[in-house]
Amino acid sequence: MISRRRLGAAALAGALAAPAMSRADEAWPAARPIEVIVPYPPAGGIDLMARLAIKYLPKHLPQARFVVTNRAGAGGQTGNEAIFAARPDGFTLGAIASLALSSIPLERRVRWTIADYAYIANAVDDPGAFWVRADSPIKDLADLRARAAAKPEAVSVGTAAGIGSDDHQLLLAFEEATGVKTLNSPYNGTAPCIRDLLGGQIDVASYNNSEGIALLREGRTRCLGQAAPARWQAMADVATFREQGMDVLGGSARGFIAPPGLPKPIHDQLVSAFGKLLADAEFLSEAQTLNLPLRPIVGDDYKKFVLAEAETVKGLFARRPWSHG
Repeated sequence: MISRRRLGAAALAGALAAPAMSRADEAWPAARPIEVIVPYPPAGGIDLMARLAIKYLPKHLPQARFVVTNRAGAGGQTGNEAIFAARPDGFTLGAIASLALSSIPLERRVRWTIADYAYIANAVDDPGAFWVRADSPIKDLADLRARAAAKPEAVSVGTAAGIGSDDHQLLLAFEEATGVKTLNSPYNGTAPCIRDLLGGQIDVASYNNSEGIALLREGRTRCLGQAAPARWQAMADVATFREQGMDVLGGSARGFIAPPGLPKPIHDQLVSAFGKLLADAEFLSEAQTLNLPLRPIVGDDYKKFVLAEAETVKGLFARRPWSHG
């Protein structure tokens, strides 16, 4: 008669001998939810983009399920590093602001290499803009330039996301293009920046179109210019910086990436799915309702876009270095 102890030992030995199924063997994308890491707190622009995307993505990637994880910290560095270090099996994606990928490494050491991520698709390109109160005496960008030229640092400009952000880089690019010097007032968020703009504590504010369109429509603010290649349809009556004679572009491009080493078949399926998503009528309608300025760029074209943006940022930093202190 075989004892229970011997049966248990035999079963254990068999279990140890059997090859364990690795995560790489799991069926993608059905085996488990695909985690989308957002390197910023909930309710922000990137979080909103990510949650809208995963609402419609299963239509174009059958059997896929998604979950958003917010990994905020160090201005996006914590989440960006988590994306880079994740297993490249298709079960981890990242929703990112590409400017942060290239800006943060200029100031401090990071655990990622921008060229090594797997690039899937850009979804949003939210142009930067300069804003004033509706009753401001500053009429347009030429007027702002003239006032700033007359007396350096006489005009205060609030940068909503603070030092090194797209809002701050837009101000630096404007100063470089016009040869003027304003007084930068960095903020830790758009809400306090708008509060002080409306309260008269600052003359001008720098933040994105999607963040300013509601107050613009209410008639509480005016937009001096949007730093986009072309006018956003939702603000078609607001001239671009270029249309006002200043070769300045700026904003927050937001898209989806994956860890380095993502297998090509999975990468190709994701690029295809996101391409279909960004042409999906329901997705487009809801994005418009949410005031998300879309700019679809997929696959290799997205990677080229991010690397070109990184070179522009590197050049600006070399000429006008910034520091968080």
